[in-house]
Amino acid sequence: MVNDDYSTIIWHVEPNVIPTQAEIDAEIARLQAEYESTAYQRDRQPEYPSLATFADAYYWAQKGDNTKMDEYVASCDAVKAKYPKPE
Repeated sequence: MVNDDYSTIIWHVEPNVIPTQAEIDAEIARLQAEYESTAYQRDRQPEYPSLATFADAYYWAQKGDNTKMDEYVASCDAVKAKYPKPE
């Protein structure tokens, strides 16, 4: 394909399975909307506390001290509040 021009695509499939420009445009729009709707997940991920932090909190919670687990959950809640899931 040259310069994003549909008409310049060289297809290596049967002619009856070549998508139309409208089908390609619709799929691009669908994928873009899906990508944008999950931006909150990509924004949250680097700010969540580590799994090592969770493991340590879990260990201490099993020993009866929930202090670290409460801190871990509060950290997760803060990230979720900062990057809310769209409705």
